[in-house]
Formats: sequence, structure tokens, C-alpha cells
Amino acid sequence: MNPDELISQATAARIRGVDRAAIADLIKRGRLRTRAVDGVNYVFRSEIINFQPRKPGPRPKAVRAVRAVRKDRG
Repeated sequence: MNPDELISQATAARIRGVDRAAIADLIKRGRLRTRAVDGVNYVFRSEIINFQPRKPGPRPKAVRAVRAVRKDRG
């Protein structure tokens, strides 16, 4: 692995034109991979460059169905 491939979350945010919280949210949701180096999480530059946001809109039917079942039970 090339060390130049890893960038900080702050750098990733600048590249994407968003704040660091947006990058952290993508990591939390599993949309971006990280690599820990000396206790600091870095992201892969190629994933930031090639990232494709999902289309906005309603969630898929399967997710809505699960939430509806949970609502009915509780």
C-alpha cells in the first residue's frame, strides 16, 4: 500500500467540499473504508476521488417495511 493513498478526514473533506462531519458520517455508514495508523483513522484517497453519492429520495421498500413492522410491534 502506498502511503500517499491515505489521507486525513480533514483533507478528504476539503477535496469533497464538505465538512469533516460529513466524512465521518460516510465512514460510520460504511460508505468509506478507513485504515488506522498510530491510532489515527485515515481514508483512501481513491475512494474520496471516486465517491458517488446516492440519489436522494425515499428509502428502498425493504427498509420501510422493516421499520413498519417494528412500529407495529412496539
